Amino acid sequence: MASIATSGEPEKVDKSPRAGAFSSFERMVAWRYLRSRRKEAFISVIAGFSFVGIMLGVATLIIVMAVMNGFRTELISRILGINGHMVIQPIDQPFTDYAELTKKFAAVPGVKMALPLVEGQTLASGKGGAGSGALVRGVRPEDLEKVTEVAGNIKQGDIVGFASGQGVLVGSRLASQLGISAGDQITLISPEGDVTPMGVNPRVKSYPVSGVFEIGMSEYDATIIYMPLEELQLYFNAEGLVQSIELFIDHPDNVEDMRPLVEQAAGRQIFITDWRQRNQTFFSALQVERNVMFMILTLIVLVAALNIISGLIMLVKDKGSDIAILRTMGASSGAIMRIFFMTGAAIGIVGTFAGVALGVIVCLNIESIRQFFSWVSGTILFDPELYFLSQLPAEMSFGETFSVVIMALVLSFFATIFPAWRASKLDPVQALRYE
Repeated sequence: MASIATSGEPEKVDKSPRAGAFSSFERMVAWRYLRSRRKEAFISVIAGFSFVGIMLGVATLIIVMAVMNGFRTELISRILGINGHMVIQPIDQPFTDYAELTKKFAAVPGVKMALPLVEGQTLASGKGGAGSGALVRGVRPEDLEKVTEVAGNIKQGDIVGFASGQGVLVGSRLASQLGISAGDQITLISPEGDVTPMGVNPRVKSYPVSGVFEIGMSEYDATIIYMPLEELQLYFNAEGLVQSIELFIDHPDNVEDMRPLVEQAAGRQIFITDWRQRNQTFFSALQVERNVMFMILTLIVLVAALNIISGLIMLVKDKGSDIAILRTMGASSGAIMRIFFMTGAAIGIVGTFAGVALGVIVCLNIESIRQFFSWVSGTILFDPELYFLSQLPAEMSFGETFSVVIMALVLSFFATIFPAWRASKLDPVQALRYE
């Protein structure tokens, strides 16, 4: 203390910054290990395959989930677009007072539209005697104008003839099968015809085709014919009554909450089924398929993450002398572990976000890509006859995309822990011997 006082110079304090966790020095070393050199070409190849594997795995997961989401959304919108969310059928007596009941149901809060309906199976034939089974649905013209999935997708003709009660609307695929178009005649044959002394004669009657509609769901476009309600009642000998009343509600997911209100408005015994019950098996199968596909495709990312482990273990073995030098220079075991952790994690991070970018690009152009591969291969990919939809849909979900990113990053981080921990446990002598 005396010497310091006599010298007259203040005590010097070391204010140089200490290297903390994930410091610039550690990041610099990790970056140098990522750069390939000639003698480390094999390690770089493994790292490249790991990057490509994670990128393709993440992109595939995002694309498949988006397509399955779009598939489910399109099917629900098509199914609920022309079918009621709630279907009401009589129990004790037929719906002869359907006009009054329709007004009661339409007045229920949350009900968007009530639609009285008559439907039945017929054999439809067109030009040249071509025939096909068809489902004929009888609705009032003012109600059909509110069903935008049909009224807003008239591809040929118009709805004027239907509104006047003189024509029918035919699905586009059915019209193509029968070889008819707007303005032609379509013949409907029903086995439940007139009773004569010789037995029951099939009812055969021709109607002008007012228009051709295309919903975009092949099952409906190939089978459904819309006819004015009163005309179909005459055709099926059901004058003055309907088979059911379909309700379209504002929030289809809240059908259970609507049941008591609808039953109260009916004032009689009725049987109610909703869209979930009518399509339960179908949508349950979609959900199971979606979950299984997610688990299977996750294995792609897992395999890519395992490649990170093998690449880092070989890098640790190759950098044994470097580890010894870093330890003798004062680098702690934690610093060594962080260096190799950042080296492996960088592959996972960059690969994950590259996969997200690739997945988004493909999802935004999925239909163009499908058409291109169909043109190249000369085959029909995503056949509407099998998949019900005329276009390949893709609907990305932020929540699912975020979960895929988190899953890929977690797998990548866990894959780097063991090689990084093994590198941190090497002392200088063992590291030189490891070299």
